[in-house]
Amino acid sequence: MKISTFLIVLASSFGLGSASPLTKRASRTSPPSGCKVVRGSGTQSGEYSTLGAVITALGTTSTASACVFIYGGTYTEQVVIQYKGPLTIYGYTTDTSSYQNNAVTITHKLSSPDAGSLDASATINVKSSSFALYNINVANTYGKGAQAVALVANGSKQGYYGVSFKGYQDTLFAKSGDQYYSNCYMEGAVDYIFGDASAWFGECTIASNGGGSITATSRETSSDPAWYVFDHSTITAAPGANLKGAVYLGRPWRVLSRVMYQNSVLTDVVNAKGWTDMADGATPLYYEYNNSGAGAGTSGRKYLSASGAAVTKAQIWPNSGTVWYDKSY
Repeated sequence: MKISTFLIVLASSFGLGSASPLTKRASRTSPPSGCKVVRGSGTQSGEYSTLGAVITALGTTSTASACVFIYGGTYTEQVVIQYKGPLTIYGYTTDTSSYQNNAVTITHKLSSPDAGSLDASATINVKSSSFALYNINVANTYGKGAQAVALVANGSKQGYYGVSFKGYQDTLFAKSGDQYYSNCYMEGAVDYIFGDASAWFGECTIASNGGGSITATSRETSSDPAWYVFDHSTITAAPGANLKGAVYLGRPWRVLSRVMYQNSVLTDVVNAKGWTDMADGATPLYYEYNNSGAGAGTSGRKYLSASGAAVTKAQIWPNSGTVWYDKSY
């Protein structure tokens, strides 16, 4: 569900004699009450100039609820978040319902080989549970040639709302825990959504900027509850990319990889085989249900597990349940 607010304009006030509902998107252009403030340009007293500075100030021992508001700008930094209490970070935007009007970008350029590990290459590494991020662009600009993570999501009950993730190889490391991504933008080419989380991607735009596989999940055992579920999302090419038939829905990083695409639009970027190989001896569980678009035909699929119904959030989150995420999205 896309978040929106409704402005009811009484047409009688304009002499029309009846009510006319108009849709107005909600904006967030000032700090919510109680939030710490980050302002990169023209920092005022009591504010912080970077996200890293405010995370340091919050510390790693408090369990109290906290929030941060970031004013518009580009912040070039690497940030590790391991706050123990519930933490929400908001970015300045004139439309909270989508990533399209995000005014805050956190960016860095670093490959995994240079950093020493996938996690160390991340622009933002979230090690906290009960975490929410709203309307912020996160990018690793390293580009082709090596793994380079934009964001590591390593914790349960993490929610990402109207967030843009950009990279090339290994953009989003949805590593572990129960996670929710709504109205987000994911861009990359090779295994750019990967890991072992139970992650729901709802109303997201999944945009490839090069040929390769979208997902690479690392589920290894039948008792592992991990899923990636793409629901009411669009699988397409990034602006300027001509990728007809060059994109695969996923490949198994580990032998029991599990992914579902449902109720989504699969454009002609999707290869007729749908899925491709990675781990030796893999028997992945790859599902497709009620999709549409030029790439949605399943007759030529390499892997395809039978599915007669859509997957639910309750199925992929058996431990954390379905009350923790922001249902206004």
